[in-house]
Amino acid sequence: MPNSNSNSSSKTRHRQGREPPSPSPRECSSQRRRSWCCPFAVPPHSPDNYYDGGKIRYSMSTHSHSSLSKHLHNPPTHKKTEIPPKSSHNSFPNSPQSNVSSTPSSSKLGFRRILSPGRVSPIDEPTSLPPPLPPPPPSGITTISSTETPKSPLRDDGGAGAEQDTTLGNLDLRLNLKGRNGGGSLILELSSAVLAANSAMFARLIADYWRDSNSNGLYRIEVLDVDNLALFRETIELMFDEDIPKKLLKIGAYHAIDILEVAAGIQFSRGVSSCLKFLEAVPWTEEEEEKLRVLFTKFKFDDGTSKDILDRLYALESVDCQQSLARQLIWSITTCGDTNAGNELKSLVKGLLCKSSVYEKDYDNINRDDVFAVCQSCLSSLVSLFEEASGTVRSDVKLEKDKPMIERISKQVDNLNWLLEILIDHQMAEEMVNVWADQIQLIRMHESVSPMIRYELSRVSAMLFIAMGTRKLHCRSDSRLGLLRAWFRPMLLDFGWLQRCKKGLDMKALEEAMGQALLTLPLKEQYTLFMDWFCCFSKHGTECPNLSKAFQIWWRRSFLKGSETCTIESR
Repeated sequence: MPNSNSNSSSKTRHRQGREPPSPSPRECSSQRRRSWCCPFAVPPHSPDNYYDGGKIRYSMSTHSHSSLSKHLHNPPTHKKTEIPPKSSHNSFPNSPQSNVSSTPSSSKLGFRRILSPGRVSPIDEPTSLPPPLPPPPPSGITTISSTETPKSPLRDDGGAGAEQDTTLGNLDLRLNLKGRNGGGSLILELSSAVLAANSAMFARLIADYWRDSNSNGLYRIEVLDVDNLALFRETIELMFDEDIPKKLLKIGAYHAIDILEVAAGIQFSRGVSSCLKFLEAVPWTEEEEEKLRVLFTKFKFDDGTSKDILDRLYALESVDCQQSLARQLIWSITTCGDTNAGNELKSLVKGLLCKSSVYEKDYDNINRDDVFAVCQSCLSSLVSLFEEASGTVRSDVKLEKDKPMIERISKQVDNLNWLLEILIDHQMAEEMVNVWADQIQLIRMHESVSPMIRYELSRVSAMLFIAMGTRKLHCRSDSRLGLLRAWFRPMLLDFGWLQRCKKGLDMKALEEAMGQALLTLPLKEQYTLFMDWFCCFSKHGTECPNLSKAFQIWWRRSFLKGSETCTIESR
């Protein structure tokens, strides 16, 4: 009898679903072998699903239930899956809401979702947060959307004057803004006193409206053809802001220029003064600088700060001032003691002075006489250095001996080539061809100094040859002939050293340019120079430039006629 009573009580508890029966070892082993990843497998025991009289109960979100139902088109008939209704509140064990569960099973265990194996989340289900509220407008401004019926305390009928005063407060002006070309509209409810105190234009409009209309304390002003409604409203809001510089600091210089334009248009003096002081104190980008230039052509500001801005915009206006500055920069670079710094400055100034620069003006920004004066100074220094190298230096000349001779000569040659690039770019280098051709003293010393030093002179000749051969330098026939007679043979001797110490020189371009420059001379002069090349090339080979292509053209032009000429050209 005791056994029967215990069995009956166990059945009663089992029937009531208060506690699950203990499974047999065979069932445990079979359930242990089942895989949870299989959609037809029985989910394992967990606090969210438990055995209840042959039924499996478990809680899941709506999303997981819908995804699981795609795989369970034909559920097993011997098991019945049941999803309990979701509780109106998410309660968990040990939480204050767990004792108010709607069902006995949920009050005992509660519904908890499994985040990962071995971890049960004690946190309630996240609820969607409400969207953030928009920032309230400044005090004294009420915005009414143009697409909705304004829910405003304003009344258009004439019998509610006392009610208006108690409801409106200081908002006694309705400003209707209409965009240009149908760009929308915006209605603002403002304080007429604040608007008239800050803007001279609105003060006149309010006075005219008060004089011409019999309004019952409500002013109606309409502004047409507004380019930017949001910008106009932002400028109006500054009238109600006590710390305008702080607001400008947040929006930046670019947007402050836009506000300055609107403030100047509506004669908002406090806003204009604050914008000018802010813009004068901050650096500008090139785009901001251009916007300021355009703005200062539209408006004339009486504020003293505008003079400081104009001084930053229009400091150097005269041609003479810019040319004088260019001369100072060129002199400073050619006398620079640091080689690396000098190279950086050469690249900078050349970019500013070249014709293709974005800073090009309508006038020449350099004076040819100033550049030639610097060239003459470099040539004089070069002659003095070669005199020192050849041992023919005069006793009254004081020379710097703190650096090696090669470095000092190379520096002067670099300066000459840099000045030549500027002159060639401005098409002013024709006279420089005659100046270099007349350096008889350097040509004479070229034969007596070491090849390690004399090849630097041929770097200057190479610059002129390439400019003539590539049609960048145009000069008369006698100037080309004088240059080639003076410096063609020294170039043949120094070509091997130029190949070993290129220093940025394109040797293929030099060979091509030398041949093209020779072909611009009369045929009789070409004969003399080409024969000099032929003899040098036969002795030294690759230590001389390869002018074979130009030599063939000279041969065809000199000796072949008619069909023979066409045959040579076809080759």
